[in-house]
Amino acid sequence: MGDRITYVGLDVHKEGIVVAVAEGGDRGEVREYGRIANTPAALRRLAGKLGQQGVELRFCYEAGPCGYGIQRQLSVLGHQCIVVAPSLIPKRPGDRVKTDRRDAASLAKLHRAGELTAVWVPDPGHEAMRDLVRARLDAVRALRRVRQQLSGFLLRQGCHYGRPAWTKLHRRWLAGLKFEQAVHHIVLEDYIEAVEAAEARRDRLTAQIAALLPDWTLAPIVASLQTMRGMALVNAATLIAELGDLSRFANPRQLMAYLGLVPSEHSSGASVKRGGLTKAGNSAARQLLIEAAWTYRFPARVSRELRLRQEEQPRPIREIAWKAQLRLCARYRKLARSGKPANVVTAAIARELAGFGHRPACAAGSGLIAGNP
Repeated sequence: MGDRITYVGLDVHKEGIVVAVAEGGDRGEVREYGRIANTPAALRRLAGKLGQQGVELRFCYEAGPCGYGIQRQLSVLGHQCIVVAPSLIPKRPGDRVKTDRRDAASLAKLHRAGELTAVWVPDPGHEAMRDLVRARLDAVRALRRVRQQLSGFLLRQGCHYGRPAWTKLHRRWLAGLKFEQAVHHIVLEDYIEAVEAAEARRDRLTAQIAALLPDWTLAPIVASLQTMRGMALVNAATLIAELGDLSRFANPRQLMAYLGLVPSEHSSGASVKRGGLTKAGNSAARQLLIEAAWTYRFPARVSRELRLRQEEQPRPIREIAWKAQLRLCARYRKLARSGKPANVVTAAIARELAGFGHRPACAAGSGLIAGNP
């Protein structure tokens, strides 16, 4: 049966796709097929030509800016196609030649050998929600950047505001500034207008996330995560949009490793050396968890806002959230008293927070969300 399988490596670019084919069997040849246009019609013709005489086709290509359209089209045609994690593709240390043809041939050969690691492919609805939350992240970064530009301008003019910035008082202070050069008033107003436009964009996207969330298939998992401290609506929706259904991870340790929140290790024989975090996987989700971990520096308590988020959730999920808060708040204080740097403490708390978040997400996904509160 292995002789009737053909492994196809695709090196995908915006305008074209370079194709290589590896015949089934350990000694099957790997040959270059050539370049085709990156269009649905060309891909359909390729699959029809290679799949003649009942040959089973197994496609693969690297995850990249072209998205998952090729994988979905080939799946609709009835062919197996995986999207490969680029950082986990085996490479020879001495290989210094990189071309599109060599990349395609390497993908086909490694796919046949079973050496490739596939990424999780979201459905179109999930990908749309992910695009929405990423657009909001871009808006937040743009707002931060323009605020820094305004602060830099004021610093150059010797204007210092010693209180928390971007409050109503701070805006009144900005309106009362006087400069010797009239053009500086124009610069100030332009920066203020840019800040207000960036804030409006962020708020619009936040409102869209809240409005579209109830129709999302993973809305129950988002609701279950909101029972935890540091996981309000936007944070929970962003985390699930980036990671998908957390129940696809067999245990919390797999989730921690996927997020890059586990220490690196270089051990040999009796020598065991552990380094910093691996920082593998999704950086946006990892950063979000680290930001949420800062909230556990305060004593454990259920605030009014958190209580409102927990009201509609079953008792088992609320108990998990409270258990997590008790442990993580105590752990934060213990690590801080031991003299650990603040970034090390928050990374440790974020790792355990990911583990605790795995439990209510799995409970919601298994139907516990419909239980009696």
